Amino acid sequence: MIRKRVAILISGRGSNMSALIDAAKAKDYPAKISCVISNIPDAAGLETARANGVETLAIDHRAFGKGKEGRAAFEAALDEALQRFGAEIVCLAGFMRLLTAEFTERWQGELINIHPSLLPSFKGLDIHERMIEAGVKIAGCTVHFVSAETDSGPIIGQAAVPVAPDDTPASLAARILEQEHRLYPECLAQIASGRAHLDEDSVVRLDGAAPSGALINPIPGIRP
Repeated sequence: MIRKRVAILISGRGSNMSALIDAAKAKDYPAKISCVISNIPDAAGLETARANGVETLAIDHRAFGKGKEGRAAFEAALDEALQRFGAEIVCLAGFMRLLTAEFTERWQGELINIHPSLLPSFKGLDIHERMIEAGVKIAGCTVHFVSAETDSGPIIGQAAVPVAPDDTPASLAARILEQEHRLYPECLAQIASGRAHLDEDSVVRLDGAAPSGALINPIPGIRP
């Protein structure tokens, strides 16, 4: 089996990075983690990656200066590194830098991200607080292709969780994170194996049948 070479971009501890690395240890997994790159030189995830035998690289975005020119220079260095590692798929895993339209277009169909909401709802930041304030009863996470507009690329997969009446932002975030660690490796496998792909209308098509049924909260038939 030919395994796709994957680069993971992080800025912090990289819990989703760890989930991807662990999944890729399976012999039948269709992707190989070839490198982990961070824009923060002391990101904790770099040590975790090294401990798992994955090559790492730090490219400090602050060294390139501010403004449009600095961002372009940073992305040029990042692109060069990805090419050098032979990356075929790039996974964002807590990478806290907005990427330009030029960069996302260059990696279109090969650049994916995970977001802790059921997109297209609750884009951006402070997501868990906003979901609780809105009173949603089902929350979750989304893996999607990255586009020029933040949190708006074609959706690859989603996982849902119930929102409990006594949830705090921290407790809801923890419940969603558990599903992120399950969903991201599965979606990467779908992309790497070719079972999920973008069609000409930029819609993700998945081979195989989707599960039937519905997730409902509160559960029908349950009475106090």
